[in-house]
Amino acid sequence: MCVPLNLGPDDASDKNAAMTSDGPGDGPPASSLALNTREDGPYVLRTLLDEVPLSADGSQEDIKINCVDYLDSNLYVGTSASELLHFVQIPPDPKDKSGQPVYILASRLCPQYVETPGTPASRPGVQQILLLPRVGKACILCNWTVTFYSLPELSPVFGSTLVKNCSWIGGVDLNEPLFDDESSERSSGVTILLSLMRKIQVVRVGEDARAFKKIDFSGSTLSVRRDSIACVADSKSYALIDVEQQLKIPLMSISSLEETTPPNEIGHAQSIAADTSSGILRSSSAASRPSSEAPGHSRSTSLGGSILGSIRRQDQRGIESEDPVSRNPTPPQPSTSPRPPIERTSSPNPPSLDKPLPAAPSPSGTPVPPASPRPKPGSVFLKPHITSPTPDEFLIVTGTSPLEPGIGMFVNLDGDPTRPTLEFARYPREIVVDSPSTDLASSQSGLPQLEEGYVLASMTKEHDNDLYHGLEIQRLDAGSATHPQRHWLTATQAGHDAVYGIRSLVGREETRFEEIVDRLCQRRYTPFSVSPSTPDPASASLKSVDSRTALSIEQLSKEKELFERNIDSQDEESLPEEWEANRNSEGEEFTRQLAKAEARIAVWSGSRIWWAIRNPLLIQLDAALEAACPGRVFSPYDLDRRAIFVALNQIRGQEARTELEFLTLGYIRQKAGILLLVNMLKSPEGKKFAESEIKALEEVLVESSLDPRVVLSLIPSIRNEIIEGQRGIWICGGVRKTADAYLRSRDFEVTAKDGIGTLEPTTMHFLRRYLGTWRKRKGFGSVADEREVFHTVDAALLLVLLEIDQHSPKGLGKGGVVRSELYEVVDKGVDCFDRAVGLLESYRRLFVLSRLYQSRKMSSDVLATWRRIIEGETDVGQELRDGEQRVREYLTKISNQALVQEYGVWLANRNPKLGVQVFAEDKGRAPKFEPAQVVEILREEAPEAVKYYLEHLVFGKGHTAYINDLMAYYLDVVVTDLQTTSVSRDIVRATYAAYRALQAPKPSYSHFLRDNAPDDNEVWHSRLRLLQLLGDAHDYDAAAIRDRISSLPDDLLVPETIILAGRERKHDDALRLLIHNLGDYDTAVSYCLRGGARTSGAAPAERPSIEEQHRLFHVVLREFLTIEDASDRVEQTGALLERFGGWFEIDEVLGLIPDDWSVDIISGFLVGALKRLVGERRETMLTRALSGAENLRVNYDLVVKIEEKGPSVEAPN
Repeated sequence: MCVPLNLGPDDASDKNAAMTSDGPGDGPPASSLALNTREDGPYVLRTLLDEVPLSADGSQEDIKINCVDYLDSNLYVGTSASELLHFVQIPPDPKDKSGQPVYILASRLCPQYVETPGTPASRPGVQQILLLPRVGKACILCNWTVTFYSLPELSPVFGSTLVKNCSWIGGVDLNEPLFDDESSERSSGVTILLSLMRKIQVVRVGEDARAFKKIDFSGSTLSVRRDSIACVADSKSYALIDVEQQLKIPLMSISSLEETTPPNEIGHAQSIAADTSSGILRSSSAASRPSSEAPGHSRSTSLGGSILGSIRRQDQRGIESEDPVSRNPTPPQPSTSPRPPIERTSSPNPPSLDKPLPAAPSPSGTPVPPASPRPKPGSVFLKPHITSPTPDEFLIVTGTSPLEPGIGMFVNLDGDPTRPTLEFARYPREIVVDSPSTDLASSQSGLPQLEEGYVLASMTKEHDNDLYHGLEIQRLDAGSATHPQRHWLTATQAGHDAVYGIRSLVGREETRFEEIVDRLCQRRYTPFSVSPSTPDPASASLKSVDSRTALSIEQLSKEKELFERNIDSQDEESLPEEWEANRNSEGEEFTRQLAKAEARIAVWSGSRIWWAIRNPLLIQLDAALEAACPGRVFSPYDLDRRAIFVALNQIRGQEARTELEFLTLGYIRQKAGILLLVNMLKSPEGKKFAESEIKALEEVLVESSLDPRVVLSLIPSIRNEIIEGQRGIWICGGVRKTADAYLRSRDFEVTAKDGIGTLEPTTMHFLRRYLGTWRKRKGFGSVADEREVFHTVDAALLLVLLEIDQHSPKGLGKGGVVRSELYEVVDKGVDCFDRAVGLLESYRRLFVLSRLYQSRKMSSDVLATWRRIIEGETDVGQELRDGEQRVREYLTKISNQALVQEYGVWLANRNPKLGVQVFAEDKGRAPKFEPAQVVEILREEAPEAVKYYLEHLVFGKGHTAYINDLMAYYLDVVVTDLQTTSVSRDIVRATYAAYRALQAPKPSYSHFLRDNAPDDNEVWHSRLRLLQLLGDAHDYDAAAIRDRISSLPDDLLVPETIILAGRERKHDDALRLLIHNLGDYDTAVSYCLRGGARTSGAAPAERPSIEEQHRLFHVVLREFLTIEDASDRVEQTGALLERFGGWFEIDEVLGLIPDDWSVDIISGFLVGALKRLVGERRETMLTRALSGAENLRVNYDLVVKIEEKGPSVEAPN
């Protein structure tokens, strides 16, 4: 079901507006010949005068309008009743902005004319009105007689001067200005041409009317002049005449079936010089009176036919329906109207200045001079048509029959063709050219910038045995097109059988298109007060409940209200009560300035007169868009999508040159975008939008700069994100009407409560791209209501991305383009922060929420969100990997020490090893914690992490001050475990037994313990760390440690006891425990070499004395000799004596070795001892020899010295 479009006053078109339709080829399609309401052609009709009082007594059935002209708010209408009506314009009330001027009848003039008794029925009435504003005169041709009047009041001038037997007045130089300017003098006058029976009279009208030249050209019925070159026509053919040089160039015949001019003469100049004497036109006092009868309509009935086709049978009924011939065509420019020659009446029967009056009009309606030859049987007289579209060319029309097509030919001033010919569907009755060269002062009508103008032709067409009258319009360059486009223009009030007259006027009138005001004026758009399902606007934004946001929809209502109030409060001052009305008024005033246009073509039919005005591009394309919406109800299913795209293609790539063009292009794109959008939303299966069409829709909406809130208001669930603000949403009135029509439709109502999940994927991705493009405009100063717009855009885009992304793979880096865009949106920040938080919470996208907080540097909220994820709260995206590590890294980047402490403690409780890294960080931005402060904090809030922090201090930083604390912690762990768990005690004892059972060579017990430590056994690792600290050269409280160890049995912490005994210099006890309790013989030997300093592998601080080492080796030897296992005893004793025999004396060893041992056991020691004895003996001998040699050397040196000094005598005292 569709809702009717309620057309209010703003929507109603002009009752007298013209209806147009397009049609290529031979003209509009048959259906378009009937009246319709489209105005999509290049011209429209607007009422000039609705009812012309054609007769004074109201009986005007047989009276017709023959000619019309206009100048300076004065309208002149000539009728077939030989009356000239003068109307004066009364401007509208200035308070009525949309008011139209009113025309009142100022006078009803009956121009003088000479009535010849021989032709009583040939009174066509007022045939021509020729206004000469430069000299303030008017020439009136009435019943073949020319009279002269002053402007604007139409008072007779030049006495009783008149010219009879004249068939045409005109020939004003179109190259001269119509009005006075600084360089022209009024006294110079205006030169016109009068078409008499046997000649053309050249007359200068100024202070008087003076004929100064005659041109020998008989039977002329039409003339149009450029400078000295005039294009003239008689009843048979066209010709060019040089008025100055008296030369003629024959052109083609009017009817291509009658070649009246020999082919060899066409295009060749001929002299037509005649008597050039001049003088003032004399008057004759003929009894002149207006005709008392209302003769038949004197309009030309000639219709052209195709010069390529055969002559059709003439339709008698069609011919009879056409008006008489007496009306002559008018030039396209205001100055093109021909002017008749002049006479003065001097007698009741004044002699003609030239020839007798022409004969009565022929059946075809063309006045035929008496001297003209009679037409051949079956021949048809066609009315000639001449216009001048440019200063260098004329347009003439030829044909074969009134019922056949006509051909428009362009010739230059030399008679040569200048461009391709035009084709008229029928031979025209009247033609007018409206070209840029003749309309230089046209207003900013938003017309497409065309190099060529238009030809408007009045004609009659036949369809289904019926006749249709109207105007055929085509471009001047239509002949170059493969399929030229023609437009058909008719008026609503014109009768079915009423023919159309048309004329280009001398004056111009400024008019205004109220349709432009209605469509372009900004109006407030209230999407939540339009829908029939939400009568209360205040709650309209909550009418659509999305299941995904059900948790926060109630909060959204309050949030929107508070938010909008907060935004509005930022304004410097509150809005006045009448601000909206004032804005509407200002908008209308501004738009009216753009809606102005100038009218210079009059069209009439019956008793009505219209302006033919260039149709602004806005109205043309808007009509095309309206035509794409069939019927009087709005149904998005039935929209003609192709027609909308065709309309858009007409402005594709077009650059605006005026403000109205700029607004027009935007308006058309906006309205077309709305229509295409609702069509896409409601397109049924089989008619879905193609990808290219969706891309085109995106492009149109973006280029149109339509407020995205309008687009979103048409989409269920998404529209909930709109923020209107205090000032609301303002869009063009025509766009608002379209949007409101959809919101009021049943099609929208049935889906208004649908959730976002019901939207098609193509729609969702369309919105994603469209809103993403709009978001890139953030910060541009050209966006009105920027805050509200981008709050809405951000919220809607986030909602769309969340909805799409919930179907993407879970995990970081797996969401593709959509997730990347989602991250980009939150990372770059959103204007709708609170709404974004609500959306992310409702979609349970906590990781994305944390990124949003990061964009605002809200560290506490970032950490709190990660904490929620790590502690197990649902995060649908599952994007947070290594959450605890992320927290630890993030804490190094913030400067809030309290926050670092809070989450450092939290992390230390969850992961002590990782947590203490927070406090141990040296490169963090927050102030560093003092170690004592950290230890105190951890002991109170995360005791499990104290050990790890102490390890960092001792092992990482080398803070020996915390060794006792760390060792105490290790002891507590180890001792407590051994005291409370028998399994642990058994494991320790089993470890000793397993080590003792190893065969030599075996590693030291410390290495054995490290190699066999379980990875996940904290007690084991604590003991290894304790052993490491005990064995290092640190100062610690050994007594306290011994006291703590003493609480356990002696066979449990043997390595610790050994280290402490060595530290206390109880070497004998240490060696005994090493040898007998541990069986670590290699360590015992190493103990002796180090002098009992430490049991670790590090070098001693001071080298032990030989005596101490000697003593310790003897202790080891005695302990080895007491090893319980005989094989170990023999093996270790033999190895000791063999490797370290130098520390022992043979006699001591032999005294200690049991007598029952084999010599082989100590053979190595004995051999070594003997080798040492022999070596010592040899060393002694060598030492003696060296000493003797040294003594000899010394004695020799003494003797040499004595000899060098010689003897000396000592004198006695």
